Amino acid sequence: MNYSGILTQLIVGLSRTMILFIVSSGMSLILGVLRIPNVAHGSFYMIGAFLSYTIASFLGDVSYSFWFGIALAPIIVGLLGFFLERVFFSYLYEREHLMLLLLTFGLASVLGDLVKLIWGAEYRSMTTPVFLQGSSEFFGLPVPNYNLFLLFIGPAIAILLWFIFNKTKFGKIARAAAADKEMVSAVGVNVNLIFSLTFVLGCILAGLGGALVAPIVNISLGMDHSLIMEVFLIVIIGGLGNIWGAFLGSLIFGITQSFGILIWPQFGIIFPYLAVVIVLLIRPRGLLSSTW
Repeated sequence: MNYSGILTQLIVGLSRTMILFIVSSGMSLILGVLRIPNVAHGSFYMIGAFLSYTIASFLGDVSYSFWFGIALAPIIVGLLGFFLERVFFSYLYEREHLMLLLLTFGLASVLGDLVKLIWGAEYRSMTTPVFLQGSSEFFGLPVPNYNLFLLFIGPAIAILLWFIFNKTKFGKIARAAAADKEMVSAVGVNVNLIFSLTFVLGCILAGLGGALVAPIVNISLGMDHSLIMEVFLIVIIGGLGNIWGAFLGSLIFGITQSFGILIWPQFGIIFPYLAVVIVLLIRPRGLLSSTW
């Protein structure tokens, strides 16, 4: 453990944090507004990664293929989320949460099989775009340019979400509907439309996380399973519906996981979960209060 090792792990942990935040912010919105424990959220993340790979592969080795991938993949995932919300979720909002939970379990299985049917069970890999290849010097150490790109995009998404849900009419109505949807509906607001748009936004964020992680991981079946538990824990310790809480929870999870691997490689995976236990013992209701 030296200066270079610590800084390298810090950059790796922060890069992981940005992906976790983007996906968990979508989960936080869906759980905060719609009260849906969406187990299928990880499946949207996985589909986003596969779609980004497919779009980039179809366009070939051109400078804009990466941008088309991260732009189109989340949109397609959002359209899929809109279809599923209208066909399935919209009829179950008044039912018990257990029914919604079982529905998301079923959808996760179906979407996993759908991915296997379309893309197969083989691992896929996506090349980092040329303009983000290589590294830049950061405090005397070379840092991959793609990691620096992720360090920029994460806070940008956080600020954008804060603006949407605190400064726009849609965001204010969504927050009101989360608190008392009957009253919001009584004044003439189409609550079902607000719920649909919120669910679509959450799916878009999951798809965006998958598209952004595609160049730095193996794209494969099961990548949703390894993420969904982490995302649930981040939302719980951050505070329901709190964007900055999701950011802080992701930061804790990403950094402790990265340094856990540096300190004790064989059991590095336990460090973020240990951090979650400590946080919940000190702050049972989460690091930041629920905004809705």
